[in-house]
Amino acid sequence: VDYQNDCFRKDGEKFRYISGSIHYSRIPRVYWKDRLLKMYMAGLNAIQTYIPWNYHEKVPGLYNFSGDRDFEYFLKLAHDIGLLVILRPGPYICGEWDMGGLPAWLLKKKDIVLRSADPDYVAAVDKWMGKLLPMIKPYLYQNGGPIITVQVENEYGSYFACDYSYMRHLSKLFRSYLGDEVVLFTTDGALLKTLKCGSIQDLYATVDFGPGSNVTAAFGAQRHVEPHGPLVNSEFYTGWLDHWGSHHSVVSSTRVARVLSEMLIMGANVNLYMFIGGTNFGYWNGANTPYAPQPTSYDYDAPLTEAGDLTEKYFAIRDVIKMYRKIPEGPIPPTTPKYAYGAVTMKKLQMVSDALDKLSFSGPVKSTYPQTFIDLNQAFGFMLYRTSLPVNCTKPTPLTSPLNGVHDRAYVSVDGVAAGILERDNVEPVNVTGKAGSQVDILVENLGRVNYGKYLKDFKGLVSNLTLGENPLTGWTMYSLSIDEAVSEGLLGEEEPTPTDAPQPAGLSPPAFYGGSFIIPDGIPDLPQDTYIKLTSWRKGQIWINGFNVGRYWPTRGPQVTLFVPANILSTAAPNNVTILELEGAPCSSGPCTVEFTTIPILNGTVQSDYKQHRRLFIKEDLL
Repeated sequence: VDYQNDCFRKDGEKFRYISGSIHYSRIPRVYWKDRLLKMYMAGLNAIQTYIPWNYHEKVPGLYNFSGDRDFEYFLKLAHDIGLLVILRPGPYICGEWDMGGLPAWLLKKKDIVLRSADPDYVAAVDKWMGKLLPMIKPYLYQNGGPIITVQVENEYGSYFACDYSYMRHLSKLFRSYLGDEVVLFTTDGALLKTLKCGSIQDLYATVDFGPGSNVTAAFGAQRHVEPHGPLVNSEFYTGWLDHWGSHHSVVSSTRVARVLSEMLIMGANVNLYMFIGGTNFGYWNGANTPYAPQPTSYDYDAPLTEAGDLTEKYFAIRDVIKMYRKIPEGPIPPTTPKYAYGAVTMKKLQMVSDALDKLSFSGPVKSTYPQTFIDLNQAFGFMLYRTSLPVNCTKPTPLTSPLNGVHDRAYVSVDGVAAGILERDNVEPVNVTGKAGSQVDILVENLGRVNYGKYLKDFKGLVSNLTLGENPLTGWTMYSLSIDEAVSEGLLGEEEPTPTDAPQPAGLSPPAFYGGSFIIPDGIPDLPQDTYIKLTSWRKGQIWINGFNVGRYWPTRGPQVTLFVPANILSTAAPNNVTILELEGAPCSSGPCTVEFTTIPILNGTVQSDYKQHRRLFIKEDLL
């Protein structure tokens, strides 16, 4: 950092970066090179990426840096293409990622204070960083690698703890592993109150803001804590995040280009967040409060779409960058082709409640009161809670969660008949009927942990007891479900429908698996290609293709209707298996029991308009 000339210096020369955010954890490894090349050809000279702790250490002490998690290979690719790297290794990253990148197993200690000097939290961070930072060191610019700057923590000034000793500890920790030459920095919202707790001596303070901000005022906030040095916007928002039940965020190319140019005229360093958003495959999406989970797509209305397609915004940004630096010559890699594989017929396989012997590898656990996911060493997905009616309920009797204990959505059935859905932050009861002793099954879905603000300690499952009428329900049997493993191992065979299947109420049926397959001919050149799966008339659930967890679908709430299916999970050598866990009711009894593979994404479908509060673009306070 050159404080005298208000700039960065690289190799002794005045230097300015124009960077774009890309998260390797949201893009299949086979597409990293394509996306990075497109960023390079847009005129960027750097990229910015997060390292999500929970993506690499799902179980304490067991690390995974292979395949799609091989971030060293990602760094090498960026370096080979000619891109510098701004690295954000956390330990907390936010990023609309489950629990902001912190591993759920930290919650084993229920009273832990995350992102603070709490000794248990710091011990876990020290161990993780002791593994990660030595891996990063060879890739620092000083050591011949691409990494020019490293962020410590993330937007700490927006967190309630405001623990300077924690930030000082991290600063020393990073320095001890990475040395004194690397530029360490912080990022906070461009407000004096966030910079007060987020900035600390020896870490260069940068700001983030979107095209809705007054650029002069925003950089004025940075100047308040860094009177001299380069102007840096570490997150200039090219679009914005989505939530289930809210409209798809769209930001005009003209607006982004205009404000980008305004910053570049001032000589500022800018990182475009996101340049490509990608996809929350599996269960990796986060959530905001009041509780609203993010969808599977993290398209972000970015210059490159979720599938890496070139957009009008891409070219508008490229035209602006052209005015400030020479951009590479040559062809831009084209948008990847898509293929419509058409309709695939699905058949019912098994109800979840009938497949517990295949789904629950650890077997039943009994307790008086319900236990959480973490109590049973489960991080993601679904858990089944079973009890019985203690009394005759001849009249509809309300089943409620008086302490808002359903985290996050519970599918209730009695003796195999769907009774209703309980949802977090929703006081609507489920009315139950049945005889004393009737079996009550409650499948609870973890919809993604809060990733921002003070409610990061987001326990999942039934986190407090349920009440039937006025009486607490007791005597629970709980099944931790390993659905991903069961699907990938092909354990869910087709069941023979029995005439004793209980008739279901209109519009709702117990959670069940459906399966189908399709063949991609191997004689056609360039197949398989990317595609989108569209679930007309299906309601809510999870999809696997060839055992790969593509993500959640919820077209009845919107806005996302199609899910991106990358070509690398498809096969021409064998039939492609599609498995669906439909949680509310498949269309199979009343209409075509099919899913469709199409070439056109739908991310802006109709939404359930009465759902949750209005959140403004670029205003992070609205996410708290």
